Amino acid sequence: MTTGVRRRMGVEERRQQLIGVALELFSHRSPDDVSIDEIAAAAGISRPLVYHYFPGKLSLYEAALRRAADELALRFVEPQEGPLGARLLRVMGRFFLFVDEHGPGFSALMRGGPAAGSSRTNAMIDEVRQAAYEQILAHLGIAVEDPPARLELVVRSWVSLAESTALIWLDGRRIPRGELELQLVHDFAALAAVSAAYDAEMAGILTRILSDEPADGPFGELVARLGALMGAGVAGGVPRPR
Repeated sequence: MTTGVRRRMGVEERRQQLIGVALELFSHRSPDDVSIDEIAAAAGISRPLVYHYFPGKLSLYEAALRRAADELALRFVEPQEGPLGARLLRVMGRFFLFVDEHGPGFSALMRGGPAAGSSRTNAMIDEVRQAAYEQILAHLGIAVEDPPARLELVVRSWVSLAESTALIWLDGRRIPRGELELQLVHDFAALAAVSAAYDAEMAGILTRILSDEPADGPFGELVARLGALMGAGVAGGVPRPR
């Protein structure tokens, strides 16, 4: 009979294992509720050995958040091919899949968790937001260095909206995830449309976006929904806006 032998890990390999274990535990429970003893047990090592690789729970927590932040930023990466609405819908699908699978960890990342207010945690959160912002600008064919002021406002507002919507959704998950993903894509179009009503440059950007959108795509569906809503308003005695 062969006896299982525990393989000795190198320093970096063990650190990465502990980060992965911690992130998995943080995905199901608040980091405040996860102890070093639990992390050690899940990793199959002793509590003192955890402290050999990380000076304390906070440093391990920050390392786990670093991995989560990197993974979350990658969810916004999408090939720049096809209609924008379909691209944004795929991005939202990956984003909400991460949120769904890592609920407590996502909340901890965005709200700071045990490290609330720390410069490192705040920097990680800002990096995720900036990565999402730059990806959306790239999809719009706009240089990151000098975007139109109103477009920057639209994109950053939308990134913040997606983040806050996800945090609210986690409290009960009362709206089907797929519906919320589509709604956020519609929210992007709505923010852009309102901005276009005030600014000729934004109107040009929106016209270019919509010219590539199929009638059965996410943006086309929004137009159809709004058309039906306005039609119902007219039928009910509410005048159509001019």
